Amino acid sequence: MKTDPLFDPSGQQVQAASGYAGDIAPPLAWQWLQSGDAVLVDVRTDAEREWVGFVPGAVAVAWKQWPGMALNAGFDEALKAAVPDGRKVVFLCRSGVRSVAAARRAAELGLDAYNILEGFEGDADGQAQRGRLGGWRLRGLPWMQK
Repeated sequence: MKTDPLFDPSGQQVQAASGYAGDIAPPLAWQWLQSGDAVLVDVRTDAEREWVGFVPGAVAVAWKQWPGMALNAGFDEALKAAVPDGRKVVFLCRSGVRSVAAARRAAELGLDAYNILEGFEGDADGQAQRGRLGGWRLRGLPWMQK
């Protein structure tokens, strides 16, 4: 077992980040969820979760609201209510950008916050399509679509 703070006891790396605890790959986030060490907060819009898919058991707290993508004025309160004391919080968005902003805010609120790299859909490929270059779904982790 590694004792370096940039490694999880499972041996999976936690990448250093500025303003929050770190960046992690989707499989490590899933491991933390299964063990009860973390709460998954999906910061995508309601429309994204409804139309693209969602992770069962994730807490939905949008970082920005559709339409217009204005910051969610209730984000802080909803986040505090969702994460019990002593638990990590891992953030998921479409591609790992809004989740960084949410992780920074959570750290400002005193939470042990991590960004899930690649997001739910991953990066766009050469044809500007998502879902083929990384992401929660592509890695075969649990998700559902209505």
